[in-house]
Amino acid sequence: MSLPPHFLEELKQRVSVSDIVQRRVKLIKRGREFVGLSPFNAEKSPSFTVNDEKGFYHCFSSGEHGDILSFLMNVEGMAFMEAVETCAGLAGMDVPQETPEEHARAEQAKGMREANTAAAHFFEQQLRMPHGAEALTYLQRRGLAEPTMRRFQLGYAPADRMAVIAYLRREGYEDEVLVEAGLARKSDDGRVYGYFKDRVIFPIMDARGRCIAFGARALGDAQPKYLNSPDSPLFQKGDTLYGLDLAREPGHKAGEIVVVEGYMDVIALSEAGIPNAVAPLGTAITENQIKRLWKIAARPTLCMDGDAAGRRAAGRAALRCLPILVPGRSLKFTLLTGGQDPDEMVRENGAEALNEAFANAESLADIIWTDALSEIDAAQPEQRAAFDKRLHELARGIQDETVRRYFTDEVRNRLRQAFGQEQPQQRSYDRYNGRGDSWKKRDQGPPARRLPRPAAGARVAARSIGEGRLVFVLLQRPDLAEPLAERLALIRFADPALDSLRAALVQNIVHVPGIDAGALRNHLMNAGLTRTLSLLDADIKRRRPPGVLQENEADMAIWLDQAISAMERDEVNQEIQRRARSLNMQDDRALQALDSEMQAVFRER
Repeated sequence: MSLPPHFLEELKQRVSVSDIVQRRVKLIKRGREFVGLSPFNAEKSPSFTVNDEKGFYHCFSSGEHGDILSFLMNVEGMAFMEAVETCAGLAGMDVPQETPEEHARAEQAKGMREANTAAAHFFEQQLRMPHGAEALTYLQRRGLAEPTMRRFQLGYAPADRMAVIAYLRREGYEDEVLVEAGLARKSDDGRVYGYFKDRVIFPIMDARGRCIAFGARALGDAQPKYLNSPDSPLFQKGDTLYGLDLAREPGHKAGEIVVVEGYMDVIALSEAGIPNAVAPLGTAITENQIKRLWKIAARPTLCMDGDAAGRRAAGRAALRCLPILVPGRSLKFTLLTGGQDPDEMVRENGAEALNEAFANAESLADIIWTDALSEIDAAQPEQRAAFDKRLHELARGIQDETVRRYFTDEVRNRLRQAFGQEQPQQRSYDRYNGRGDSWKKRDQGPPARRLPRPAAGARVAARSIGEGRLVFVLLQRPDLAEPLAERLALIRFADPALDSLRAALVQNIVHVPGIDAGALRNHLMNAGLTRTLSLLDADIKRRRPPGVLQENEADMAIWLDQAISAMERDEVNQEIQRRARSLNMQDDRALQALDSEMQAVFRER
């Protein structure tokens, strides 16, 4: 349902963020903000802030940021419209009426969910009936205790296909709803019969814990061994993860989510005290499922068998993830050895063994490298060339420019280390100060005749202009600042006010990965840097914004690298002059030796 923008704006004005948040978080007033313990991560000291004036919350420990609606959706698991209705009730506002078509779709979905919920109750009852004894014994033999079976609402579909149909008809559900929900099939002669027969039933829930479909395991020789409900308006296999409703909150708190292969793996891990596990529904993991996982953890772990089939599955998952990578988001891979699946490992060796395997997970880059390398004979030059070409083609397929650039660099470094290749020389230019990188050129021969240096005051003023331009660009693009954080932390600005801004900026991008420009500026203002930001904005406006902001992302990254390199070189040059003065050096050869020494220091930084 589409809502008018003015309605949402008024809703957010009437309902304060603290009113919504304090239903789940104990807040303490500090100045203009409230602080409290993060609802997303377990922590001992508060890193969660709420600002009613600006209408947002921000969690430093997890990077979560949003308003009243996003809090209700991310923390309390509400759908968008449910969050809107909750806030509207607090504000005393009426939600605009939906169209007849939207109302009909909502009613259809509601009826299907209710039918699924009733069916889940029926199946759970049947598990404890005499004809469900075999199914119950199977689950007990797999080591599941009664509380675990209750938590996952496990059940049994009787051999009589009409049993569930008769029950649901008595509950008032029409046959058309049962067919739409995937609970029933209709034969050519119009008869309706149950979709599942003589199987252990695993209810499949949406993120809010509402039953939308079922998985089922055959007890005898029926094929397929595992069967899912057909896709419906409620349920699409490629968008759904089994166990997400129960794994979401512990996954948020731990900052980790584990993807295993099947229902029983999820349930066994939960039984063993690892509640943050989910599973795809009998298919390879999809892009949509990966994106859902990224909302819980930055680097979900895919756990697979360590045999050849498991490695191939890991390689396919890595290739599927690669094009959609974004800064700070990826996958990890745990490939189990000894032919055990997670269910078997945790039952035989305990949760500690599995957690240790998760801790030693392989990176996405490692999996892609190993998978591609296994397909060639590295002793043959033409095979190495094909390997090189394949990896660069994969890198070019990454949609995000920043990730693509860094992944390409990783490929070049690995190729050079593995096969002794020289990294291709990249074009270098310096928009920061209008000249090329002359540092390396000075290493190639005798030093050129030195021109008189400008007065110290003029140098400081010129550098301050460059510092202002650099920090202004970083404020607009904090995503490009993250890979440069360590270098930014080591340099010092000549202008004390800009240096304070630089230090605060680095602190924020390190502690809040993925922070956007608006949130970054808000945090800097709250840190008492409003005047510095205002002066910087006015100075940039007077001198015109740096042209680099109009460049593409790759060129912006190069510009930033060159700008920071220029400041690093300037610091080295200043150290050369300081040491030369302290030693009272007048000999050009001695000064040249000192210059070479400091260049080596710069190259190591």
